[in-house]
Formats: sequence, structure tokens, C-alpha cells
Amino acid sequence: MSQTELPDKLFFKIGEVAQLVGVKPHVLRYWESEFPALRPMKTRGAHRMYRRRDVELAVLLRRLLHQEGLTVAGAKKRLKELGRHRVQSEPDPEAVREVSLRAEFLALRKQLTDLLAALDRIGAPETPEVPVAARATVTGAVPSNVPVQTQKNTTATQITPCPERRRV
Repeated sequence: MSQTELPDKLFFKIGEVAQLVGVKPHVLRYWESEFPALRPMKTRGAHRMYRRRDVELAVLLRRLLHQEGLTVAGAKKRLKELGRHRVQSEPDPEAVREVSLRAEFLALRKQLTDLLAALDRIGAPETPEVPVAARATVTGAVPSNVPVQTQKNTTATQITPCPERRRV
């Protein structure tokens, strides 16, 4: 499968990468501190900008750590065996495939949510909203020393304080 399923951009923000890889942004930041090959560029405002090869490496790391159950040290060793421990290494074909599939699934999810929203708009009845008059019955007693406020637009609202009850 080709890499064209990823958005056609040079750089990705950390939130986009986290969504594509399937981890939270703090996990990506931790991996940056542990794996020298994962080094996104930073803007003047210190925002991380990941290149496509960084995304593919993050997918590979997720597979090694989460799916294969390796420790960080074991993943470092496996990356060294694969020749991916340096920044200039070639992308793993399996990671490229996984990134492409995940991007396809995310695009499909967006299309489905848009379609569902359109169907909801079509199926919704077109009745104008009529304000509903609300009635309430007060079942408790209001002590005479508590100030009571009433709304200006209500009609015939009278609240009379009740004598306080004795507790036995």
C-alpha cells in the first residue's frame, strides 16, 4: 500500500500524529526523550512538527511497545537490529502500511460522522419551537425570614410564608 493515504502535508502537529498512531501526545513526548531517532522539528513557538518518517517511526514504536510487549530497552535493541535507531534510516514497510490504514480509517470515520449529521438534518421534523409554559407546585414551606424573589413576567404569583413546623 502506498503512502498517499496520509494527508499530503510535509509536517504534522503532535495531535494529528497522536491520532494517526493511536496514542496520547504525552506518550509521543516521552518517546522523543527515549528514542533519538524520533526527533520532530520545533517551530519558534516550540510546537512540534513531525515529518512523515517521524510518524512512521512512531507507528513502529507503538507496535513494538504496545503490541509486541517489548520494554523501552527491548524496543531500542530491536530498532538497532532493524537499523532504525538513527534519524537517517529507511522507513519500515509495515509501519508505512499501518500509518496508511489508520489514515484511511480516520478519513472514513469523518465521512461517516458527516453523513450521519446530514441524515439527522434530513430526518428532523421542521416544527417551530414553541415555548412551553412551566408550572410548578411548591410542596415545602418557606420560612418567613427568607427573602423570596419572583420573576417580573409571571402572572398572579403569590407566595405566602408558612408558619415554621416544630420538630419533635
